[in-house]
Amino acid sequence: MIKSLKKYIAVFVISLLIVNQAGTIAHGEESLPKINIDARSSIALDCNSKITLYEKNSDMLVPIASTTKIMTALVAIKYGDLNKMAVISERAVNIKGSKVGYKKGEMISVRELLYGLMLRSGNDASIAVSEAVSGSVEEFIKLMNEYALELGLVNSHFEVPHGLDSDNHYSTAYDLAMITAKAKECTEFNEITGTKDLDSKKYDFTRSYHNINKILWLLPEADGVKTGFTGKAGKCLVTSVNIDGNKVIIVMLNCNNRWNETVKIKNYITKNYVYKKFFQKDENIMKVSLPNYKGDISLVCNKDIIIPTKINSIYDSKIIKPSKDSNGALNKTSSLGSIEIYEDNNLIVKESLRIGNISKNQLKPKRWNNFK
Repeated sequence: MIKSLKKYIAVFVISLLIVNQAGTIAHGEESLPKINIDARSSIALDCNSKITLYEKNSDMLVPIASTTKIMTALVAIKYGDLNKMAVISERAVNIKGSKVGYKKGEMISVRELLYGLMLRSGNDASIAVSEAVSGSVEEFIKLMNEYALELGLVNSHFEVPHGLDSDNHYSTAYDLAMITAKAKECTEFNEITGTKDLDSKKYDFTRSYHNINKILWLLPEADGVKTGFTGKAGKCLVTSVNIDGNKVIIVMLNCNNRWNETVKIKNYITKNYVYKKFFQKDENIMKVSLPNYKGDISLVCNKDIIIPTKINSIYDSKIIKPSKDSNGALNKTSSLGSIEIYEDNNLIVKESLRIGNISKNQLKPKRWNNFK
């Protein structure tokens, strides 16, 4: 009877107490202490798991000033050639607001322009980057909006690459955090935004660059990302900060005391969260039997599953067996089953499992229909 039941159970669930599986001790279900942040909207987001650690009006549509340039840099890195030489146009020279001071007709590499964009918040750099990557500012803006939709960000709309006030140019604290988390996957982005001072000789640039982002000096754990200010947006700041070896994105929009409020949120997270590893990359999680393959097939983790845990919450993990009606040809990249992490019975993380070590004999080109 037990064997018969196993045959028809499609979802195999293992609930694990955190103290045994991940080393986290539950401290009850009390809510975290309140924190008062003086910003119109803000958020703290774990870069890896995308878990929200703090938020205030994080879905409010607001002007975002020069934090726009995070998206500008991300799109330029993704679609542009950083070694391409751009010609500084009259449009770039005549743009209002903060500028690097490029001269009309100068030849500047896209890589150097990105340093001017992110370290000096150069609006002239944003125009030059747009023209170099897409041929025109207008085409580049289309690319920004298309990429935002590709990332699933439906509450952002870009009209300019620099962030000067424009009626239909807006985003949210949440969207900005997600854009920044994506940008943090790029080596070039991290190198640029984490630089305090760059000597022109390092890359044979036309100029040296000093980063105007004070958070790099005020908060030792910070490694970027971007400041911003306009009349409508107020003072803005997006910060990437290292907490226990993990990246957290902190967004402050329309915040007069953006530096201290960012530090306040960082300290709040450090006090109330502990990072715990639930599962390890390539760890064998479970075995399944397939009718057209010899022996058991191991399912393993794609990556380390490390999440920020509240010191007063209870966490459980569940291992979900692949559905019995799944079918297809197996290979080493096949995703089968998943791991789910719950906080106080609420799903917060879901990660797919993949095929582990498998012999050539097991990889015969046959079809499979269900699990035993």
